[in-house]
Amino acid sequence: MYPEKDMHGAALRLKMFLEQYWGGPTTYSDERGHPRLRMRHAGFHIDLAARDAWLNCAMGALEGMEMSEIHRVQLREYLEMAAHGMVNASETHSL
Repeated sequence: MYPEKDMHGAALRLKMFLEQYWGGPTTYSDERGHPRLRMRHAGFHIDLAARDAWLNCAMGALEGMEMSEIHRVQLREYLEMAAHGMVNASETHSL
């Protein structure tokens, strides 16, 4: 979804957002304003396939991180909830 040239920026914004969401510094809001995740993602076509692709990447990254199991479960549940909430397009089926 993101242009290849902005992958570093996308990763940095996700990092800042997650830090803030989980009680860390408010750098994300200080630099970008309120997260408004659905609004910020409205310009992207996010159907179930896109959601699943993002979740697969996120879950792969999560598995490679060292953290307590309780925190892993909490983060996994949050990522799943957020990904479901970003879906903004129906899948189309050819007849």
